[in-house]
Amino acid sequence: MFRITLLLIFIFNLIFERGYKNGSLISTNLSKFILMKKIILLIVLLSNSTLFCQTVWGETELEVLGAAENKKYNLPFSEAVAFGDILFLSGQIGMKPGETALVPGGVQAETRQTMLNIKTILEKYGSSLEKIIKCTIFLGNMSQWAEMNIAYIEALGDHRPARSALGANGLALNGSVEIECIAAR
Repeated sequence: MFRITLLLIFIFNLIFERGYKNGSLISTNLSKFILMKKIILLIVLLSNSTLFCQTVWGETELEVLGAAENKKYNLPFSEAVAFGDILFLSGQIGMKPGETALVPGGVQAETRQTMLNIKTILEKYGSSLEKIIKCTIFLGNMSQWAEMNIAYIEALGDHRPARSALGANGLALNGSVEIECIAAR
């Protein structure tokens, strides 16, 4: 589709430029001609860019996953949202599913539980830790980065998705770590 767009632009440009260069247009119609040329090119570009987007994304819609389960705990978000074959997981913290308290043991224990929660959600919706594309890690205290990293690496093995880690003030339940991720299905 993109090649067709470029070809049409080239053909329109060639035809209109030749007409102009040959002096076949009278000067009073020149501004109308240029305006018409721009409008036609704009229509071609817009119509084909819409078709291009539909070809790339198809008729894919957002699929909200796990919102009903989170509603039981009065949480105003879903576990994940799928867009085609990509999963966007909500941030996970170090609490066991169905409980409202963090696991004891500090940042490493919380990271282990967080990664276990992520693994469970990914598998529930047709993915795995090995298909994680990107993680964003929020730490309550950046001085715990090395400790968190130990548990994070244990969970992922040799897989190394893209990652950002940043300090945050006031994580949920006064936790030490929260991790969100994007994964393929």
